[in-house]
Amino acid sequence: MITRSSALLQRPAPETKPLTPETQPLPVQARWQTQLAGAIRDPHELCRRLGLDATWQGGAARGHALFEVRVPEAYLSRIRPGDPSDPLLRQVLPLIEEDRSVAGYVADPLAEAEHTPAKGLIHKYAGRVLLIASPACAVNCRYCFRRHFPYEENAPSRAQWEASLDYLREDATIREAILSGGDPLAANDRRLAWLVERLEAIPHLKRLRLHTRLPVVIPDRIDAALLDWLGATRLQKVMVLHINHAQEIEEAVVAACRRLREAGVTLLNQSVLLRGVNDDVDALAALSERLFEAGILPYYLHVLDPVSGAAHFDVADDEARALVAELREVLPGFLMPRLVREIPGEASKTPL
Repeated sequence: MITRSSALLQRPAPETKPLTPETQPLPVQARWQTQLAGAIRDPHELCRRLGLDATWQGGAARGHALFEVRVPEAYLSRIRPGDPSDPLLRQVLPLIEEDRSVAGYVADPLAEAEHTPAKGLIHKYAGRVLLIASPACAVNCRYCFRRHFPYEENAPSRAQWEASLDYLREDATIREAILSGGDPLAANDRRLAWLVERLEAIPHLKRLRLHTRLPVVIPDRIDAALLDWLGATRLQKVMVLHINHAQEIEEAVVAACRRLREAGVTLLNQSVLLRGVNDDVDALAALSERLFEAGILPYYLHVLDPVSGAAHFDVADDEARALVAELREVLPGFLMPRLVREIPGEASKTPL
């Protein structure tokens, strides 16, 4: 008797055809941790990969020495090769201007050191506190207001978090915990789940907010492990993304945002108004429209925090106000971000 398995063995092998570019198997996507570890960290490699000539390499190396380059492949793929004015490249390419001293631009522009009652905990505003959940970022933005932050003194550990949790437990006026960094989603899911379980056990906490760029620069970060702990918490979930240009929102980002919304996460976006990146009405309007298509509401449009090394990105307040006035003429109100400045010592963001 011929069994099913032996019959299969007797069948002739199917005809094979040579692989062509159209029939090549799709590459297996690397896990987000691998993508994070494989980010470009050499300024010369960044210039080479994007076809930038030697005139850019000296400044890139000089800026890198002050604040290292970090660009994941998923973000690199959205940058136009050979175009030094590309709005995404402008955000990540070090320039020689970063080495210039400019009056008023300092290492701690928001005076966060004055509002750190425990290591890794920043308490500036009533009703909410910020926890440094990870010192790492997936991408190093050249205008980052924390580019000089002393992460070595605020590196997260369970012992440090226990002290922060005690601080939260003792203050019943705190309703919201904000996970920041660095980027909180650069931490592994086991550590984040441990932290969120302890936060949700504090009765007076109502909301969990995450400030992150990882769903944008490495969309594969929004995986099943993250959605498990994030979707399970009793806390209301808000994720504030950081997107400055519509070109950043590719289809993989849209898909990641869809997964987050399905897990009950409210998605907001805050941008920074940056010279040479989004300092025109067309760019800002396209950003708001694309955000809404991805299920994200525009939230804040920040003027630049005066951090040393970033003065070349500055847009004057009067110009910023004029841009927003023009933007209001072409967008509905619900797509208008609020133009704000963060001023140390003030009780909230200051509208401009």
